[in-house]
Amino acid sequence: MFEIIFLGTSASAPSIQRGLSAQIVKHDEYRFLVDCGEGTQRQILKSGQGFKRLNRILLTHGHLDHILGLGGLISTLMRWEALDDLEIFGSQRTLERVHDLLYGVVLRGAKPKGKLFLREIEPGIIFETKKFTVSAFSVSHRGPGCLGYKFEEKSHRPFLADKADELEIPFGPIRGDLVRGKSVTLPDGRHIDPESVLGARVDGTSLAITGDTGKTKNLLEVCKGLDTLVCEATYTEEDADMARKFGHLTARQAAELAEQAGVTRLILTHLSRRYRERDIRQEARAIFPNSQVARDFDTYKIKRDPS
Repeated sequence: MFEIIFLGTSASAPSIQRGLSAQIVKHDEYRFLVDCGEGTQRQILKSGQGFKRLNRILLTHGHLDHILGLGGLISTLMRWEALDDLEIFGSQRTLERVHDLLYGVVLRGAKPKGKLFLREIEPGIIFETKKFTVSAFSVSHRGPGCLGYKFEEKSHRPFLADKADELEIPFGPIRGDLVRGKSVTLPDGRHIDPESVLGARVDGTSLAITGDTGKTKNLLEVCKGLDTLVCEATYTEEDADMARKFGHLTARQAAELAEQAGVTRLILTHLSRRYRERDIRQEARAIFPNSQVARDFDTYKIKRDPS
Protein backbone atom coordinates (compact mmCIF):
# COMPACT_ATOMS: atom_id res chain seq x y z
CA MET A 1 0.00 0.00 0.00
CA PHE A 2 1.15 3.52 -0.86
CA GLU A 3 0.07 6.67 0.90
CA ILE A 4 0.23 10.19 -0.52
CA ILE A 5 0.06 13.38 1.51
CA PHE A 6 -0.51 16.62 -0.42
CA LEU A 7 1.53 19.51 0.97
CA GLY A 8 0.91 22.06 -1.79
CA THR A 9 -1.74 22.03 -4.53
CA SER A 10 -1.63 25.49 -6.14
CA ALA A 11 -0.22 26.39 -9.55
CA SER A 12 2.48 29.04 -10.08
CA ALA A 13 1.79 31.10 -6.94
CA PRO A 14 0.38 30.21 -3.52
CA SER A 15 -3.08 31.22 -2.35
CA ILE A 16 -4.42 31.61 1.19
CA GLN A 17 -5.67 28.01 1.14
CA ARG A 18 -3.09 26.35 -1.09
CA GLY A 19 0.70 26.14 -1.01
CA LEU A 20 2.96 25.37 -3.95
CA SER A 21 3.60 21.95 -5.44
CA ALA A 22 4.81 19.26 -3.05
CA GLN A 23 3.65 15.84 -1.91
CA ILE A 24 5.01 13.01 0.19
CA VAL A 25 4.65 9.40 -0.97
CA LYS A 26 5.10 6.68 1.66
CA HIS A 27 5.54 2.91 1.51
CA ASP A 28 6.43 1.13 4.75
CA GLU A 29 9.57 2.86 6.07
CA TYR A 30 10.32 4.62 2.77
CA ARG A 31 9.32 8.26 2.20
CA PHE A 32 9.72 10.36 -0.95
CA LEU A 33 9.15 14.08 -1.34
CA VAL A 34 7.89 14.82 -4.86
CA ASP A 35 8.64 18.46 -5.75
CA CYS A 36 9.43 21.18 -3.25
CA GLY A 37 7.70 24.48 -3.89
CA GLU A 38 8.18 27.58 -1.76
CA GLY A 39 7.17 26.99 1.87
CA THR A 40 7.33 23.19 1.71
CA GLN A 41 9.28 22.74 4.95
CA ARG A 42 6.57 24.58 6.89
CA GLN A 43 3.91 22.45 5.19
CA ILE A 44 5.81 19.32 6.25
CA LEU A 45 5.73 20.50 9.85
CA LYS A 46 2.06 21.50 9.71
CA SER A 47 1.15 18.10 8.25
CA GLY A 48 2.72 16.34 11.24
CA GLN A 49 4.98 14.29 8.97
CA GLY A 50 8.28 15.74 10.17
CA PHE A 51 11.63 15.27 8.47
CA LYS A 52 12.56 11.78 9.67
CA ARG A 53 13.64 9.47 6.81
CA LEU A 54 12.66 12.13 4.27
CA ASN A 55 15.96 11.72 2.45
CA ARG A 56 14.84 11.27 -1.17
CA ILE A 57 13.46 14.17 -3.18
CA LEU A 58 12.05 13.58 -6.68
CA LEU A 59 11.76 16.67 -8.88
CA THR A 60 9.44 16.77 -11.88
CA HIS A 61 11.11 19.82 -13.46
CA GLY A 62 13.04 22.96 -12.64
CA HIS A 63 10.40 25.69 -12.59
CA LEU A 64 10.59 27.78 -9.44
CA ASP A 65 7.14 26.86 -8.12
CA HIS A 66 8.44 23.27 -7.91
CA ILE A 67 11.98 23.77 -6.52
CA LEU A 68 12.24 27.07 -4.67
CA GLY A 69 11.42 25.44 -1.33
CA LEU A 70 14.64 23.42 -1.56
CA GLY A 71 16.62 26.42 -0.30
CA GLY A 72 15.01 26.56 3.12
CA LEU A 73 14.45 22.82 3.39
CA ILE A 74 18.06 21.89 2.62
CA SER A 75 19.31 24.57 4.99
CA THR A 76 17.23 23.05 7.79
CA LEU A 77 18.03 19.43 6.97
CA MET A 78 21.76 19.99 6.64
CA ARG A 79 22.06 22.00 9.86
CA TRP A 80 19.56 20.62 12.31
CA GLU A 81 18.28 17.22 11.26
CA ALA A 82 20.08 13.90 11.70
CA LEU A 83 20.07 12.79 8.06
CA ASP A 84 23.21 10.92 7.03
CA ASP A 85 22.55 11.59 3.36
CA LEU A 86 20.07 13.34 1.11
CA GLU A 87 19.41 12.43 -2.53
CA ILE A 88 17.76 14.79 -5.01
CA PHE A 89 16.62 13.15 -8.26
CA GLY A 90 15.87 15.01 -11.48
CA SER A 91 16.83 15.52 -15.10
CA GLN A 92 20.08 17.23 -16.09
CA ARG A 93 18.27 20.48 -16.85
CA THR A 94 16.47 20.45 -13.50
CA LEU A 95 19.57 19.64 -11.47
CA GLU A 96 21.58 22.41 -13.13
CA ARG A 97 19.15 24.92 -11.67
CA VAL A 98 19.07 23.13 -8.31
CA HIS A 99 22.88 23.16 -8.19
CA ASP A 100 22.88 26.93 -8.70
CA LEU A 101 20.31 27.40 -5.93
CA LEU A 102 21.99 25.16 -3.37
CA TYR A 103 25.68 25.76 -4.02
CA GLY A 104 25.41 29.34 -5.20
CA VAL A 105 22.99 30.63 -2.57
CA VAL A 106 22.28 28.23 0.31
CA LEU A 107 25.71 26.72 0.91
CA ARG A 108 27.93 29.36 -0.76
CA GLY A 109 31.06 27.23 -0.56
CA ALA A 110 30.25 25.74 2.85
CA LYS A 111 30.36 21.97 3.20
CA PRO A 112 27.06 20.37 4.28
CA LYS A 113 27.14 18.27 7.45
CA GLY A 114 25.57 15.28 5.71
CA LYS A 115 26.15 13.86 2.26
CA LEU A 116 24.19 15.64 -0.45
CA PHE A 117 23.78 13.87 -3.81
CA LEU A 118 22.27 15.28 -6.99
CA ARG A 119 21.15 12.19 -8.95
CA GLU A 120 20.71 12.84 -12.66
CA ILE A 121 18.11 10.44 -14.04
CA GLU A 122 16.52 9.40 -17.33
CA PRO A 123 13.14 7.71 -17.87
CA GLY A 124 13.13 4.21 -16.37
CA ILE A 125 13.43 2.63 -12.92
CA ILE A 126 15.28 4.94 -10.53
CA PHE A 127 14.68 3.15 -7.22
CA GLU A 128 13.82 -0.43 -6.28
CA THR A 129 13.21 -2.56 -3.19
CA LYS A 130 11.96 -6.12 -2.80
CA LYS A 131 8.39 -4.81 -2.67
CA PHE A 132 8.14 -1.87 -5.07
CA THR A 133 9.77 0.23 -7.78
CA VAL A 134 9.85 3.93 -8.59
CA SER A 135 10.13 4.88 -12.26
CA ALA A 136 10.50 8.19 -14.05
CA PHE A 137 8.67 8.89 -17.31
CA SER A 138 8.84 11.77 -19.76
CA VAL A 139 6.11 14.40 -19.89
CA SER A 140 5.59 17.31 -22.30
CA HIS A 141 5.63 20.62 -20.48
CA ARG A 142 7.86 23.54 -21.45
CA GLY A 143 11.36 22.55 -22.50
CA PRO A 144 13.25 19.27 -22.12
CA GLY A 145 13.81 17.21 -19.01
CA CYS A 146 10.28 17.25 -17.55
CA LEU A 147 9.34 14.06 -15.72
CA GLY A 148 6.55 12.25 -13.96
CA TYR A 149 6.95 9.45 -11.42
CA LYS A 150 5.29 6.06 -11.12
CA PHE A 151 5.22 3.97 -7.94
CA GLU A 152 4.44 0.28 -8.41
CA GLU A 153 4.23 -2.57 -5.94
CA LYS A 154 5.55 -5.86 -7.25
CA SER A 155 3.08 -8.69 -7.75
CA HIS A 156 3.15 -11.47 -5.17
CA ARG A 157 1.50 -14.73 -4.22
CA PRO A 158 -0.04 -14.59 -0.73
CA PHE A 159 0.91 -17.25 1.81
CA LEU A 160 -2.17 -19.30 2.78
CA ALA A 161 -1.69 -19.80 6.50
CA ASP A 162 -4.78 -22.00 6.83
CA LYS A 163 -3.38 -24.42 4.23
CA ALA A 164 -0.05 -24.46 6.05
CA ASP A 165 -1.86 -25.23 9.31
CA GLU A 166 -3.77 -28.10 7.67
CA LEU A 167 -0.47 -29.56 6.48
CA GLU A 168 1.00 -29.08 9.99
CA ILE A 169 3.91 -27.06 8.65
CA PRO A 170 5.88 -25.71 11.62
CA PHE A 171 6.35 -21.97 12.10
CA GLY A 172 9.75 -20.45 11.42
CA PRO A 173 12.29 -20.74 8.59
CA ILE A 174 10.42 -23.54 6.83
CA ARG A 175 7.39 -21.31 6.24
CA GLY A 176 9.73 -18.51 5.21
CA ASP A 177 11.26 -20.72 2.51
CA LEU A 178 7.81 -21.58 1.18
CA VAL A 179 6.89 -17.86 1.01
CA ARG A 180 10.04 -17.34 -1.09
CA GLY A 181 8.94 -20.09 -3.47
CA LYS A 182 11.30 -22.83 -2.25
CA SER A 183 10.32 -26.46 -1.75
CA VAL A 184 10.95 -27.83 1.72
CA THR A 185 11.27 -31.16 3.51
CA LEU A 186 9.53 -31.36 6.89
CA PRO A 187 11.07 -33.05 9.96
CA ASP A 188 8.74 -36.04 9.39
CA GLY A 189 10.14 -36.50 5.87
CA ARG A 190 7.23 -35.04 3.89
CA HIS A 191 8.14 -32.97 0.83
CA ILE A 192 6.09 -29.75 0.47
CA ASP A 193 5.85 -27.70 -2.72
CA PRO A 194 5.21 -23.92 -2.57
CA GLU A 195 2.16 -24.52 -4.79
CA SER A 196 0.49 -26.18 -1.82
CA VAL A 197 0.49 -23.05 0.33
CA LEU A 198 0.65 -20.08 -2.06
CA GLY A 199 -2.43 -18.38 -3.48
CA ALA A 200 -3.03 -16.93 -6.92
CA ARG A 201 -0.75 -14.09 -8.02
CA VAL A 202 -1.92 -10.66 -6.85
CA ASP A 203 -0.93 -7.50 -8.70
CA GLY A 204 0.50 -4.71 -6.57
CA THR A 205 -1.00 -1.25 -6.26
CA SER A 206 0.16 1.59 -8.50
CA LEU A 207 0.32 5.36 -8.35
CA ALA A 208 1.56 7.92 -10.88
CA ILE A 209 2.20 11.65 -10.49
CA THR A 210 2.40 13.49 -13.79
CA GLY A 211 3.82 16.81 -12.61
CA ASP A 212 3.18 19.65 -15.07
CA THR A 213 2.23 18.47 -18.54
CA GLY A 214 0.47 19.83 -21.57
CA LYS A 215 -0.21 16.61 -23.47
CA THR A 216 -1.84 13.29 -22.61
CA LYS A 217 -1.43 10.99 -25.63
CA ASN A 218 2.12 10.12 -24.62
CA LEU A 219 0.90 9.22 -21.11
CA LEU A 220 -1.75 6.65 -22.01
CA GLU A 221 0.56 3.65 -21.77
CA VAL A 222 2.27 4.65 -18.54
CA CYS A 223 -1.10 5.41 -16.90
CA LYS A 224 -2.88 2.29 -18.10
CA GLY A 225 -4.71 0.51 -15.28
CA LEU A 226 -3.36 2.67 -12.47
CA ASP A 227 -5.04 2.50 -9.08
CA THR A 228 -4.53 6.25 -8.64
CA LEU A 229 -3.47 8.95 -11.06
CA VAL A 230 -2.40 12.32 -9.66
CA CYS A 231 -2.65 14.79 -12.51
CA GLU A 232 -2.48 18.54 -12.92
CA ALA A 233 -5.64 20.47 -13.75
CA THR A 234 -4.39 24.02 -13.98
CA TYR A 235 -7.22 25.32 -16.18
CA THR A 236 -10.82 24.64 -17.20
CA GLU A 237 -12.01 24.20 -20.78
CA GLU A 238 -13.01 27.84 -21.12
CA ASP A 239 -9.29 28.64 -20.98
CA ALA A 240 -8.09 25.72 -23.12
CA ASP A 241 -6.12 28.05 -25.40
CA MET A 242 -4.20 29.39 -22.43
CA ALA A 243 -3.56 25.84 -21.23
CA ARG A 244 -2.01 24.96 -24.59
CA LYS A 245 0.04 28.16 -24.61
CA PHE A 246 1.63 27.45 -21.24
CA GLY A 247 1.91 23.65 -21.54
CA HIS A 248 -0.78 22.71 -19.02
CA LEU A 249 -3.98 20.64 -18.93
CA THR A 250 -7.60 21.43 -18.33
CA ALA A 251 -9.65 19.41 -15.84
CA ARG A 252 -11.50 17.86 -18.78
CA GLN A 253 -8.26 16.73 -20.44
CA ALA A 254 -7.05 15.14 -17.21
CA ALA A 255 -10.37 13.32 -16.85
CA GLU A 256 -10.23 12.09 -20.46
CA LEU A 257 -6.77 10.69 -19.80
CA ALA A 258 -8.06 8.86 -16.71
CA GLU A 259 -11.00 7.43 -18.64
CA GLN A 260 -8.94 6.32 -21.64
CA ALA A 261 -6.22 4.78 -19.47
CA GLY A 262 -8.74 2.89 -17.33
CA VAL A 263 -7.47 4.18 -13.98
CA THR A 264 -9.46 3.59 -10.81
CA ARG A 265 -9.19 7.04 -9.24
CA LEU A 266 -8.13 10.49 -10.44
CA ILE A 267 -6.81 13.13 -8.04
CA LEU A 268 -6.45 16.62 -9.47
CA THR A 269 -3.89 19.13 -8.24
CA HIS A 270 -1.89 22.20 -9.39
CA LEU A 271 -4.98 24.43 -9.57
CA SER A 272 -4.91 28.00 -10.81
CA ARG A 273 -6.15 30.56 -8.31
CA ARG A 274 -8.64 31.84 -10.88
CA TYR A 275 -11.00 28.89 -10.36
CA ARG A 276 -13.23 27.59 -7.62
CA GLU A 277 -12.50 24.02 -6.55
CA ARG A 278 -16.04 22.93 -7.42
CA ASP A 279 -15.61 24.15 -11.02
CA ILE A 280 -12.58 21.92 -11.51
CA ARG A 281 -14.31 18.96 -9.86
CA GLN A 282 -17.52 19.39 -11.85
CA GLU A 283 -15.70 19.57 -15.19
CA ALA A 284 -13.68 16.42 -14.43
CA ARG A 285 -16.57 14.37 -13.04
CA ALA A 286 -18.64 14.99 -16.15
CA ILE A 287 -16.08 12.76 -17.92
CA PHE A 288 -14.64 10.62 -15.12
CA PRO A 289 -16.93 10.32 -12.06
CA ASN A 290 -14.24 9.12 -9.64
CA SER A 291 -12.38 12.43 -9.79
CA GLN A 292 -11.31 14.25 -6.65
CA VAL A 293 -9.62 17.60 -6.13
CA ALA A 294 -6.76 17.53 -3.64
CA ARG A 295 -6.49 20.12 -0.90
CA ASP A 296 -3.39 20.88 1.13
CA PHE A 297 -2.86 18.18 3.79
CA ASP A 298 -5.29 15.71 2.21
CA THR A 299 -4.09 12.13 2.63
CA TYR A 300 -5.00 9.24 0.33
CA LYS A 301 -4.22 5.55 0.75
CA ILE A 302 -3.61 3.61 -2.46
CA LYS A 303 -4.70 0.03 -1.92
CA ARG A 304 -6.90 -2.55 -3.55
CA ASP A 305 -10.04 -4.17 -2.27
CA PRO A 306 -9.01 -7.76 -1.41
CA SER A 307 -12.25 -8.98 -2.98
